[in-house]
Amino acid sequence: QVQLVESGGGLVQAGGSLRLSCVASGRTFSDYTMGWFRQAPGKEREFVAGISRTGGSIKYDDSVKGRFTVSRDNAKNTVYLQMNSLKPEDTAVYYCAASRVLFISKSTVQYDYWGQGTQVTVSS
Repeated sequence: QVQLVESGGGLVQAGGSLRLSCVASGRTFSDYTMGWFRQAPGKEREFVAGISRTGGSIKYDDSVKGRFTVSRDNAKNTVYLQMNSLKPEDTAVYYCAASRVLFISKSTVQYDYWGQGTQVTVSS
């Protein structure tokens, strides 16, 4: 079992920044590909960014490219999502997830463990 706990969400004005963190416990963190997803009210959960086990491969959804940066610190069992130039359409609950597959998947079904989510609200 892997337990994931997100933090760092909040209310921010458009154009502002937030940094989300996700701390993992329970298993060897570096054995997992990590992903960030988000879910807005009435919408499906969607992929935001993912990072491979070593951090050597990274993938972003087109909607956040150039604005969001995903990173990980395996010594701290933590994955981060730096979000800059936030827009009202970025408003959602953000989840981190851990996957045992080697590639970065954009599909929720490839992820084995999920955090409880952290709310990000961007006001216009």
